[in-house]
Amino acid sequence: MTIAIYAGSFDPVTAGHLSVVRQAARLFSHVVVVVAVNPSKRTLLTAEERVALLREAVAKHPNVSVTATEGLIVELAREIGASVLLRGVRGATDAQFETELAQMNRALAPELSTLFLPAEAHLAEVSSSALKERLTRGEDVSAYCPPAVAEIVKSRLTSTQRGAHACHRGTPTPS
Repeated sequence: MTIAIYAGSFDPVTAGHLSVVRQAARLFSHVVVVVAVNPSKRTLLTAEERVALLREAVAKHPNVSVTATEGLIVELAREIGASVLLRGVRGATDAQFETELAQMNRALAPELSTLFLPAEAHLAEVSSSALKERLTRGEDVSAYCPPAVAEIVKSRLTSTQRGAHACHRGTPTPS
């Protein structure tokens, strides 16, 4: 049985991420999607919310599970017996970054292979950041993420914007 890990921040999960998961589910006995938690990184959604959204989005794939970790992905891979690290790539910029990450992982865990999987071509420009920007502008994002993701992200962005406006209203401006 070959276990593969697909790790990312998934803040939020996009259709591009899910495209990679679908491909991986066909290729490997088991795929573990890992919400990589970086305590110093500011995220819109909590790790628990990201895990829950991912679990809902991958539920139709019986060989895919979801978890979260604050540790190194290579350590988790060793713990669960994974032999492959999956990375999604959208284009040349991603490929450069992902190659550097793969080289670091190889130095830490030479027994692990890294496999790059591109998202479907029409999803190449879909990133979590772009998705949040589109939602902020009120655009339809139904082609770029599951409905539950759009709903929670839109709600969170709206409440964040309201909070920012409330702070600015009460702050005196210098004359």
